[in-house]
Amino acid sequence: MSENFQLYSRYYNLLYGDKNYKAEADYVAKQIKTFAPNAKSVLEFGSGTGGHGVLLQKKGFDVFGLDQSEYMVVEAKKRGLPCRVANISDFKLKEKYDAVVSLFHVISYLTENEDLIATFKNANKQLNKDGIFLFDIWYSPAVYEQKAVPRIKKIQNKEISVTRVAEPKIEVNKNLVTVCYSILAKDLSTGETSELFESHPMRHFSIPEIDLLAKFTGFEMIKAEEFLTGDEPSGTTWGVCFILRKK
Repeated sequence: MSENFQLYSRYYNLLYGDKNYKAEADYVAKQIKTFAPNAKSVLEFGSGTGGHGVLLQKKGFDVFGLDQSEYMVVEAKKRGLPCRVANISDFKLKEKYDAVVSLFHVISYLTENEDLIATFKNANKQLNKDGIFLFDIWYSPAVYEQKAVPRIKKIQNKEISVTRVAEPKIEVNKNLVTVCYSILAKDLSTGETSELFESHPMRHFSIPEIDLLAKFTGFEMIKAEEFLTGDEPSGTTWGVCFILRKK
């Protein structure tokens, strides 16, 4: 996970400018208020450029973010989100929080069991009594039923145009989909172009797998549903939200 987004992060805000951060922050805030009604402090694993964290701040939460990309941390701080560069599977914080959240499939980037277990244990360690851990992942039944397919995305602003090609490779025996990104960026003022290539291995999970992991790391699973809609997960559900409570 340590090399992901090192180059890709340069174009992150542009590529995900159409992402509905408000709806997602509304959804997350509702879940926190439902399952931890007295929660005030939130620790965000993989806070990115602050898209979710800033909106959660506006809803009254005291949010602190962790992200491994120095570029993203700088951008998030510009937007007013307190955060620092850190690996979510290996960090130390003195503070405790009422909720830990990890959004946009950050947990699916943890492809090794050791990193996954360490991250869940870190979430547990940073939580106050009865605190909750909310995160979303790629869902195995949808990966197998729907199949990952190549996608092309083109987007631009006043300064730059970006074309991204995403080509997935399914590794059945590892529960992985490795997404190979090819990005062509063009400076609209100079006409200069640059290319970058990155591979992002994404791990997908089943509900029993997350339940077992939760029990092993000091949590109990209290909810699993389709992210945003609240529907029961199915073979068409790519993103499933889990809510765990610290025992």
